[in-house]
Amino acid sequence: MKSFKIYHSVANLPKSWDAVVAHDIFLQTAYFKALENASPNNIQFFYVGIFNEDVLVGVAVVQRVQLYLKDMFRTINVSCLKEFFRDVISKILKGNILVVGNLTHTGQHGVFFQKENISQTNYFKLVNQALNYIKKHIKTNQNKTIRAIMFKDYFLDDAIHLETDFFSENKLHKVKVQPNMVLKLDPNWLSFTDYTMALNKKYKRRYKTARNKLNGIRCSELSLEAVKAYSSKLHALYLNVSNNAKFNTFILPDNHFYNLKLQLENRFRVFGYYLNEELIGFFTLIENENHLETYFLGYDEVHQYKNQLYLNMLYSMLEFGISNNFKTVVYARTAMEIKSSVGAKPEAMVVYIKHSNLILNAILKQIFGLMNPKQEWEERHPFLS
Repeated sequence: MKSFKIYHSVANLPKSWDAVVAHDIFLQTAYFKALENASPNNIQFFYVGIFNEDVLVGVAVVQRVQLYLKDMFRTINVSCLKEFFRDVISKILKGNILVVGNLTHTGQHGVFFQKENISQTNYFKLVNQALNYIKKHIKTNQNKTIRAIMFKDYFLDDAIHLETDFFSENKLHKVKVQPNMVLKLDPNWLSFTDYTMALNKKYKRRYKTARNKLNGIRCSELSLEAVKAYSSKLHALYLNVSNNAKFNTFILPDNHFYNLKLQLENRFRVFGYYLNEELIGFFTLIENENHLETYFLGYDEVHQYKNQLYLNMLYSMLEFGISNNFKTVVYARTAMEIKSSVGAKPEAMVVYIKHSNLILNAILKQIFGLMNPKQEWEERHPFLS
């Protein structure tokens, strides 16, 4: 008999959980512990276990997100027309949504099942039953109505797209979102020098210029104690970047990076950029099996332009990936053009989403498009042909 069980805390998860999801750090208990202690204050977690008899054969991670969109539009200087437009969108979509997946990180890190022990169709039926239970739980215990449901971030070759009947019956729309920028590392790159030698003349010059512009700024890794000591500074630098985003659905708390380092240890890396012993920028990485996942970063805007901090961070992330024998560097969304300039390629992604209001659900694709505007950019080709 197939069944599901919902857990409200990582402390209550079955002992077999990590063994089932050994392939993905973002589905493991250490990562959940860090998020429970340092999650954005508008996100609540539910963990779904899928069972065949009494054996755990699948999992799903569900986030209840409280969206207040007027607060999520970060750019302050906008026209009256744009302000009116934003107010309209916020009235339509503000409130509670359920996300099957992880809103704080790009990629499919929300569902997994053992294909040999349960069919995909039966798995998603049980996940849907769990979502209905969670909706009722939230309504009963907090008197809040779930206004939308999203299955987040699937590559175009994901087997989930075969479940057309499931998505049709549940009136979930398939919507294209910004691509994930991924750099597949050439197995012949045994050192970072091999990478730079593979660049064409234009991008070799660009790399050398970026490194020269550091002009005395040094990069070094932060220990757990250093991350704790610099928590406030790291958070302030992160906010410099986050607050300049046109749209954002959460703000990380100031203890977020420390808790990730505490729980994930050497699988979470924090690198700082120092000028005269002052921390002026940082980036973070998560080691996920053969994939190096870039995480949040921050910088002092003055040094970003003057010293090309962001581009230098992209190179340093890549250098770490090559030096530590990863197969891919996952650069995630945003800033697609500059990421393509170091060699990352866009991999298309979609979400499935629906609104509880039938009328709004009918036009949800258009509304979601306004929240997730198309960006015109030119893909760069930095390697020798």
